[in-house]
Amino acid sequence: MSLLIFEDALVSQLTPITSARAACCITVGSYRLIDLLLELDVDLVAWLRPYLRDLVALDLPELKQITDEGLPAERGPLLVLNARTTPSIENWRTIKGLLAAPSDGSKGPTGIVWSGDQVAAIVRPTWTWEAIRSAMDTGIESLLLSAQALPRLDVPLELMSYPHEVIAANMRTIGNSLEHRLASGEYRQLQDGVFVAEGAKLGQFVLTETDSGPIIIDQHASVGPYTLLRGPIYIGPRTRILEHAAIKDAVSLGHTTKIGGEVEASVVEPFSNKQHHGFLGHSYLGSWINLGAGTCNSDLKNTYGTVNMEYPFGKSATGMQFLGCVMGDYSKTAINTGIFTGKVIGVCSMMYGFVTSNVPSFVNYARLFGQMTTLPPEVMIATQQRMFSRRKVEQRPCDMQLLHDMYRSTQNERDRFGDALAF
Repeated sequence: MSLLIFEDALVSQLTPITSARAACCITVGSYRLIDLLLELDVDLVAWLRPYLRDLVALDLPELKQITDEGLPAERGPLLVLNARTTPSIENWRTIKGLLAAPSDGSKGPTGIVWSGDQVAAIVRPTWTWEAIRSAMDTGIESLLLSAQALPRLDVPLELMSYPHEVIAANMRTIGNSLEHRLASGEYRQLQDGVFVAEGAKLGQFVLTETDSGPIIIDQHASVGPYTLLRGPIYIGPRTRILEHAAIKDAVSLGHTTKIGGEVEASVVEPFSNKQHHGFLGHSYLGSWINLGAGTCNSDLKNTYGTVNMEYPFGKSATGMQFLGCVMGDYSKTAINTGIFTGKVIGVCSMMYGFVTSNVPSFVNYARLFGQMTTLPPEVMIATQQRMFSRRKVEQRPCDMQLLHDMYRSTQNERDRFGDALAF
C-alpha cells in the first residue's frame, strides 16, 4: 500500500515557511504531516520541488521520491495527498480511513477530496508510477487536471494555503496533538498535567498551569528555574528553556532550540534561538533563526481590529485579532529590534531597529537608518557554517546549495523593493 505526497503550485503562497522546507515538513501543534504519515503502515513517496529533493533525501530517507529507483511494487499509489494538508489528528484519522480496506471486502471508493476549490487528495487514481514519472516534465497540475472528472468524496480534509493559517492551525490543533502524543506511552507524568520523556529536566521553582492543556517536555530537554509554563505546550528534544522564561498558550518548540523571555501561541522550528528577554507572540519562526536580546513583536493592533496580511499576491483578511510575524529560515534580528503586527520576513535576512514593513529574503534591513541592501548568498553560506559548527552539525553540499537556490527563487521579492535596495 503506497501514498504519494505532492506539492502543487500553491505551495508558493506559503513562503517564506516553505522556502527551505517541503510543505509536509511544516510544524503545527508539535507534529509535521510527515511525522503523522510515518505512523501509518504505508510506503511514502513524494513529488517535491526539484531544489529540495537532495536535502529531503538525506534528512528523510524513509520518504522515497519519484526520481528514485525501487518505488513500491504496486501499479500506482492508493492515495495521492496534498503536502499542504494540515498535520492535525483529525486529518490523520481521515487519511487513515481513506487508506483502510472496506470491511465488506470490496475495492473501496475512487474519487477526489476537495478542500474548497483545491485538490486535497485523490483516492485510488488510475495513475501508474510510470505515468507519474513521465509527467514530471509538465508538472503535477496536468495529472490533477486529468483526475477532476472523478466523483467527489465528501470527506473533510483541511489544507494550509497562507502563512497565517499555520499559526491559526497550531493554536486550534495543539491540544488534540498533545493528547495523541501522550497515548504513545513514551512519557511519564511528573506532576498534574506535566509529562516528561527520558532525560528531561525541570528546574526548581517552576510554575506550571495545565487547566487549558498538558505540558510535554521531550527527551533531554531542560527547563530552567523560576519559569512559568502554561499549557498546552510542547518542548521538543534537547530544547533549553532558560531561567525566568514565560512559555504559554499553544507553544510548539522544535528540537534543539534555546528559548528565553516570553513566548505565546507560537511555533519555533528546530535549531532556532530566542535566548534573551523579549516577547514573541502568535508567530512562526523557521529554523536557524536567532533573535537578538530585546527583540519583540506586536501581535495586536492598537485598534483591537483583525489583522490583514500583505502578501506578494495582495492583501489577505485573516479574521485573526492576534497575529504576530512569520519569519523564514536563517533570518536574524539585532538587539532591541521591534517587529510590527502581521509582518512577513523572508529567509536569510538581517534586521535592525523597527521592522515596519514586510522584509524580502537575503537583505540587510535597517530602514530606521535609511539602509536596505542585498545580502549575497556567499555571506549566508559562511554564516551557516559557523552556526552549524556551534551545534556540531555537518554542513553538507546540499545545505550550501539550498542557500543559492533560495537566493535565485526569491529574487522577485527584492525586485519589488526597487530603488530601496542598493546592489
